Amino acid sequence: MSRRSLATVVVFVLLVGLAMLAVFVPVPYVVMGPGPTVNVLGETKDRPIVEVSGHKTYPTKGQLRLTTVSVTNPSAKVGLPQAIGAWFDGSRAVYPRAVIYPPDQSADEVEQQSAVEMVGSQDTAVAAALTELGYRLPVQVEVLAVTKGSPADGTLKVRDRVLEVDGTKITKASQVGTLVQRKKVGQKITVVVQRGSTRRTETLTTVASPDDPSKPVVGIQIGVGYDFPFNVDVRLGEDIGGPSAGLIFSLGVYDTLTPGSLTGGAKIAGTGTIDERGHVGPIGGIQQKIVAAADAGAKIFLVPPDNCGSALGADVKKGEIRLVKAPTMHSAVTSLERYAKDPGATLPACS
Repeated sequence: MSRRSLATVVVFVLLVGLAMLAVFVPVPYVVMGPGPTVNVLGETKDRPIVEVSGHKTYPTKGQLRLTTVSVTNPSAKVGLPQAIGAWFDGSRAVYPRAVIYPPDQSADEVEQQSAVEMVGSQDTAVAAALTELGYRLPVQVEVLAVTKGSPADGTLKVRDRVLEVDGTKITKASQVGTLVQRKKVGQKITVVVQRGSTRRTETLTTVASPDDPSKPVVGIQIGVGYDFPFNVDVRLGEDIGGPSAGLIFSLGVYDTLTPGSLTGGAKIAGTGTIDERGHVGPIGGIQQKIVAAADAGAKIFLVPPDNCGSALGADVKKGEIRLVKAPTMHSAVTSLERYAKDPGATLPACS
C-alpha cells in the first residue's frame, strides 16, 4: 500500500471514529421544549382542579391554562446530534446542564425541590387571590415536604402547621431548623402540629444527614403558609412541579370565587411566579411555554414583565397569540376583564 493510500485509510478511520464519538458521547447540555398545558378551571380524576369548601363558588367557562416545559431528565444523556438539532429548532432551546440541574443535586433532590416549590406556589397563589378579594391572611409555619424513609415519613404531612418544637412556640420557619440542630443524632424531638382541626403531638428520632453525618435531621422542609378563612385545594399531577404556575393558579382561584367568567369563554394561558401581594415574577423557558400555549389554542398569553424581551422571540406565527404584560395579579384580572368585554381592546403588551 502506498503512503498516500495509507494516509487516506488513516484519515477515513479517524473521521469514522470522530463521527461515532459525536453520536454516542454525551455533551454537558440539556434540551428544553414545549411541555403539556393544563386548564386549571378543569377537572382531574373527576374532581375540580380548584376545589373550594366553606365558601360559595360560581360556574365559569373558558380556560385558564398553566404552561410547562419539557426538559431532558437529569439522568438522560444528550448526544451532540440531539443538541445541534434542538439548537436549530425554534421551538426548543439548549442550556448548559449545570444551569438546570445543579451538579451537587441528585435527580431525586431536584424532583423533591420542584415538589416543594409547587406546594409553596399553590399556597401563595391562593393567598394572592384572597388578598385581591380583600382578605387579610395571618402567616404561619408549615411543612412543605417530607422525605421518603425519614423519621417524619408517615408521621408528619405536607401542610401540617408547626405550632411547637420541644416546647418552644414556633413563629418563624427558621426556628424549626435551629431547634433540630441543637439535638444530637439519635436523640428524640417533640413536634406539635395542627392538621385541619386536629392538634397532634409527635415524637421523632433524629438521624444523620446524608450530606453530613454529624448533622441531625428529621426529614422535613419547612416554609411559610397562610391561615386561610376557608379551604382551597389545588390538585395537579405529581409530574408537574416548580413555582411558575403561581399567576395562573391565583387567577383560577379568583375566577372560581367570583361571579361570571373571567376569561369570557376564551382560552387564556400564561406563566409567572407570584407572591402573596400579587406581584408577578419571571420564570424560565418562556418561549417554549408560549409555543405550547399556541398549540393548545390559547388567544392570550400573560407574560411577566421581565420575560417580555425573550417572549417576543417565541417561534409562533405573527398574530397567532397576544402577549399581554402582567406585572401583578390585579393587572392580569383587569386585562382579562377588558378582553372578555371586547377581544379587540387595547391591553398592556410586550414590546
